[in-house]
Amino acid sequence: MTSQLFSPFHSAHLDLPHRVVMAPLTRNRAVGQVPNDLMVDYYRQRANPASGAALIVSEGTPIGPMAHGYLDTPGIYTPEQVAGWRRVTDAVHAEGGRIVAQIWHVGRISHTSLLPGGAQPVSSTAQAARSKTYIAGGFADVSAPRALGVQEIAGIVADYARAARCAVQAGFDGVEIHAANGYLVEQFLRDRINDRDDAYGGPITHRLRFLAEVMQAVTGAIGAGRTAIRLSPVTPANDAALDSDPQALFNAVGDMLGELGLLYVHVVEGQTGGARDYAPFDYEQLRRRCRSTWMVNNGYSAEMAEAAIAEGRADLVAFGRPFISNPDLSLRLRQGHPLAPLQRETLYGGGAAGYTDYPVWSPTTENC
Repeated sequence: MTSQLFSPFHSAHLDLPHRVVMAPLTRNRAVGQVPNDLMVDYYRQRANPASGAALIVSEGTPIGPMAHGYLDTPGIYTPEQVAGWRRVTDAVHAEGGRIVAQIWHVGRISHTSLLPGGAQPVSSTAQAARSKTYIAGGFADVSAPRALGVQEIAGIVADYARAARCAVQAGFDGVEIHAANGYLVEQFLRDRINDRDDAYGGPITHRLRFLAEVMQAVTGAIGAGRTAIRLSPVTPANDAALDSDPQALFNAVGDMLGELGLLYVHVVEGQTGGARDYAPFDYEQLRRRCRSTWMVNNGYSAEMAEAAIAEGRADLVAFGRPFISNPDLSLRLRQGHPLAPLQRETLYGGGAAGYTDYPVWSPTTENC
C-alpha cells in the first residue's frame, strides 16, 4: 500500500516532500536568550527531509523582553538574536529543510526573576495561574500577573509584528503565532481566564479582538502566506480552564482566520501531551471554517498519522517529543524502525547530553 503520510504536499504556500512536521519544543539551551552553536547542531540534525522533518516549527520564541516565561529561551527581537537564528535557518536550508519561527508571548505563565527589573508578568487578568515555570534552580510557581491596561495592548500587538519581521530577516520561511496552551492569546480568548469588562473582555467578539489585531499586524508585516497559527481549543495546559462554550469561541476564531489565507493552522487535539478525548470538540467544524492547510498534533503514532492523512482529516501531522530522541524520525516511521527512548531528565536546560547526542538509526542502535 502506498503511504499517504510520505506523499508530497502542495498548497498555495507550501511545497513539502512528505507530511511529517517537527512540532515546537522548548529545550532551554539558549543561554543569554540568543541562539547558539548547540542549537544550530540540534536543528541541523533534524532538517534533512529524507530522514527528518519536512517542515520544522521552532521552539517557542519570545517576541520581547516581557514575553519570556522560561529560563534560556531564545528571543527574536534583538540584532544578536536575529543573527543567531540566521545561523540556524542557514543550517536547516543547507540540509534541504524548511523552518518557521513560533513567535510567543507567555503572558501570566512567567516569573518575576525572568522579566526586566523583576517586573510582574502581564495578562488579560490579574488572576494568578496555578502552574509552574522553569527558572534558575529548577521549576517554581509562576508569579501573580497584572492585567494589561487597554492603552498597553497596541504595544504588544506591535511586538508581534516586529518579531515577525525579525523572523523573516533571520531567514525563517514563515512564522507560527503561538495561540495555544494557556499563553497570552488564550488568556484573552477563554472566558474563565479573561475577566475584563472593556473592549477586550466579555462577549466572544470582544475576547477575540486581541488575536484579531495580532493576526492583522503580522499578516500586514510579512504576508498571510508566511503566517500560521497554533490553536488548542480544549487543553487545560497552564491552568487554562475550559471556556464555557469552546465550540462557539473557536468557531468564531475559525471564521476570522478563514478570511486571511494563512500558511497553515496547527491544532492540538485534546489535552496537550495527554488525553485526546479530554473534552468534546468538533475539530472538523473548525477546520471547515479555517479554510487552510490543516496540521494536527498530540500523541500521534505512525498508524494514526497515516490514517488521518489517508482519510482526509489532516494535511500534515506534527510530532513533538519523538523528534527529541529521534532526529531521523521520518526515516524510522517510514521504514518501521523502533523509536529511541526519551531521556526525560535532560529535557530542559543543560548541554549536548539528551539534546544533540541522540544517534540516528542503525542495526547496532536498534536495541539501545
